[in-house]
Amino acid sequence: MADRETRAKLARVAARLNAHSRFAALLPPLVLMTDDERLPDPARAARALPRGSLVILRARNDARRAALAETLGAVAHERDLFLLIAGDPTLAARGGADGLHLPEARACEAAHWRALHPNWLITAAAHSAQAIRRARSAGADAVLLSPVFATRSHAGAEPLGTLRLRLLALAAGIPVYALGGIDARTAPMLGGANIAGIAAIGALSV
Repeated sequence: MADRETRAKLARVAARLNAHSRFAALLPPLVLMTDDERLPDPARAARALPRGSLVILRARNDARRAALAETLGAVAHERDLFLLIAGDPTLAARGGADGLHLPEARACEAAHWRALHPNWLITAAAHSAQAIRRARSAGADAVLLSPVFATRSHAGAEPLGTLRLRLLALAAGIPVYALGGIDARTAPMLGGANIAGIAAIGALSV
């Protein structure tokens, strides 16, 4: 659980990064990723976000995902947040979400869903330059690149580190969010990375 000052610092860093990127006017700077294990109360965390932030709803269980979509949809409307549903375009359309987040293996679906929902914001997970290229070719609006630092979400995975992040973001040709191990301590290390913003789970918990 992160305290108010920690969350506020993360938001400030994200806003600065976004303002200095080539995509500043296009995308929210701060992204909350929900997680079945690490974020027990995503609605509470969403309510603590700055207005205009983005929430990506991830839930393995269909019933829980549908219930959270309704709850988070109401929070998003109240707080002027953007809400994406991960991996479930049917629910995203039915619930009036702002778009869809695709896992890396399904990034190629972005073109299909863009054709059906031209106004959707569509993001995709990426862990490599090849994955970024696939998402860009499919027409995704942005990728969430991870893990930048060591994180519980990718236990055992070798972190990209800040230099690799900068190189990938520079060559991406698509907005990149940094994800993985980002908190108030590590976020300032991302300066100069030309990224659209940062995404986090635990560092935005309440």
